[in-house]
Amino acid sequence: MLPIVISPDPILSTVCEPCDLTDKSLKRLSKQMAHAMYKNYGCGIAAPQVGVTKRLIVIDVDWDGEKGEKNPIVLVNPEIVELSGEPEEGGEGCLSCPGVTVPVKRQPFARVQYYDLDGELWEIEGDGLLGRCLQHEIDHLNGKTLFESCDPVTRIEALRAYEEAKANGARPGDTDIEVK
Repeated sequence: MLPIVISPDPILSTVCEPCDLTDKSLKRLSKQMAHAMYKNYGCGIAAPQVGVTKRLIVIDVDWDGEKGEKNPIVLVNPEIVELSGEPEEGGEGCLSCPGVTVPVKRQPFARVQYYDLDGELWEIEGDGLLGRCLQHEIDHLNGKTLFESCDPVTRIEALRAYEEAKANGARPGDTDIEVK
């Protein structure tokens, strides 16, 4: 299984390169990413979180972490084409920032254009957890973690809580400390 890259690893600050749509290795990589996501009870994962600087994400916001059916969606070269709604604050965890849940303001609705693994162009749109997850994972492709997505005062508290969580052995998938 691919290991999860943990913040503050510099790869998480890297703006990712577009994928070559004819690259057959993307299928294997996306399966490995999905495996890492499910094993760590995530609902989304971006390629830099497994050490690959390509514009590739896998999401599954409907999986319940137990016996639920796995339905991963693979998005190659995803781009946000529309965000709308009044920004809402919600707690976000991140596989690369284990041990904390950080309040992040995001617009509730997102529309994203992407390619599937066969090179076909698609659009996905969603609000709630799906809208938030799409924005969070695309942030990773742009070199941004949830620490850069929250306001500056919250960032200071979140980084302090994160250091405490790491010192206490937090692992990917843990979201124990809620930052106020």
